Amino acid sequence: MANQSGAESETADQRGGDTPQAVATTEYDYSNFYYSSSDDLFAIFGPYDDWWYGSARNSGYYLFSQPMSTPPGPRINLEEQLHHETLKLFNLASHNYLGLSTHPEVIAAAHAALDKYGLGAAGSPILSGTMDVHLTLEKELAAFKHKEAAMVFPTGYSTNVGLLSALMRPGDWVILDQNVHASIVDGAILAKAQVKFFRHNQPADLEKKLKGTTGKRLVVVEGVYSMDGDIARLPEMVEISKRAGARILIDEAHSSFVYGAEGRGVVEHFGLEDEVDIHVGTFSKALGGQGGYVAGSQSLYNYLMGFARSRVFSCALSPAVTAGVLAALRIVKREPQLRQRLWENVAHFRSLLATAGVDVAESTSQIIPIMIRNDRKILGIAQKLQKEGLYLQPIIFPAVAKHRSRFRVSISASHSTADLDRAAAILIKVLREEEIIK
Repeated sequence: MANQSGAESETADQRGGDTPQAVATTEYDYSNFYYSSSDDLFAIFGPYDDWWYGSARNSGYYLFSQPMSTPPGPRINLEEQLHHETLKLFNLASHNYLGLSTHPEVIAAAHAALDKYGLGAAGSPILSGTMDVHLTLEKELAAFKHKEAAMVFPTGYSTNVGLLSALMRPGDWVILDQNVHASIVDGAILAKAQVKFFRHNQPADLEKKLKGTTGKRLVVVEGVYSMDGDIARLPEMVEISKRAGARILIDEAHSSFVYGAEGRGVVEHFGLEDEVDIHVGTFSKALGGQGGYVAGSQSLYNYLMGFARSRVFSCALSPAVTAGVLAALRIVKREPQLRQRLWENVAHFRSLLATAGVDVAESTSQIIPIMIRNDRKILGIAQKLQKEGLYLQPIIFPAVAKHRSRFRVSISASHSTADLDRAAAILIKVLREEEIIK
C-alpha cells in the first residue's frame, strides 16, 4: 500500500473543512473520519458505524476483507459479504507470483515443521524464539542474495519499521520516493528523522531534494512499486545517491525472486547488487508465505539484533511458515522455469489488454494497474466484475491518491493461458459496458 502520509495522499485536515457535516454521506471516505471534535476518544465510532453500515457498506466497501474458503490460487471460492453467498471466481488479486503457496514441497515442509516444533516459536528471536530452522533460512537467504548476512522478520511491515527506526535518528534525513510503502514512511516517522519525498521515480527531483541536506542520509526506493507496477530507475538513483554521499536502501517486496536471471531482484536485473547498501524483501509474495528480511553486511545484522525493536519485541516467525519459506526458496533456486512461465503469462495478459486499449499506466511488471480514475464509479465496477466471475480488488484512497483509483492485477506462474483469456474477457467486457474503454 502506498503511503498515507506521503506527498500523494490527502487528509481531511488538508482538504480544509471537508467534514462529515459538509458533504452527503454517499460522498464520504475514510478521510472524513480521521479527526473528531469531541474530547471523547470513542465519539468518532458512532458516526463511523452509521456511515459504514449505511452508505459505505452497501455502496461497495463490503468488497474489502471478504474471506476466501480456498487457497489463493488461480480460481477461488469467495464468501461474498453483501448477500452472503459463495462465489466461484477467477483470481487476479493474490500476490502468489510463482504459485508456491500451494506447492507440494512447501506444504510438506510446513507440515513436517509443525510436527517437529509445534505451532509457534513462543518467544522473541533474541530470547527463546530462535530455532535452527530460522538460522538455516537466514544462512541460505544470505547466500542466495550474495550478502554476508540476512535477518528474518515476522512480517514485511515490521521489517521496514524495525529497520528504519533502528538506523535513523532525530536530525538524520530519509529521502523517499513518494510512492514507497506505508511501512517505510512509518519507520521514518518512528525514527523521528527528517523526511523528504521526491517525485515518483524522478532522479532529477531526488538530486534536488538531496541538496541542502547534511549529515546522515538514507535514500529509499522500491524495486517494483506495488500500486503502479513500474520498476525503479535504479542506475540513476544509485549514481545520484552515491555522488551525494547518501546510503541507499531498496525494498524488493514485489521484485525479489522474480526479477533477474537468478531471481535476486531488480538489483540483479540492473547489475547493481553491490552498489545498493541495504536490501529488503518479503516472503509473502513470490514465496507464498509470510515474513520479511534485511540482507547486507554482518555488521548491519549485528546492529539490528540490538536495535530493530519491531523484531526484538515480537514473537519470531512461526517455524512451520519458516520451513515452508525455506522450501520455497530452494525451489526458486532450482526451477528458473517458474520465472519464465510468469513472464510468459505477463506478456500474454498485457497483449490482451493492449489490444483492447486498457490503460495500465506505466506498469512493466507482473503488477498491472487497470486505471479507472473515478473514485465514485470503481466500487460499482468491482461488484459487476465479481458478479461476472472475476476477483479483482478496487484500490482507492488512502492506498492511492484520490482520483487515481484502479484495479490491481497480479499475474502468477500458476495461471493457465485459458484462465488469463477468460479473466481478460470478463474484464474487457465490463470496462466497455461501463464506458471506461471503447
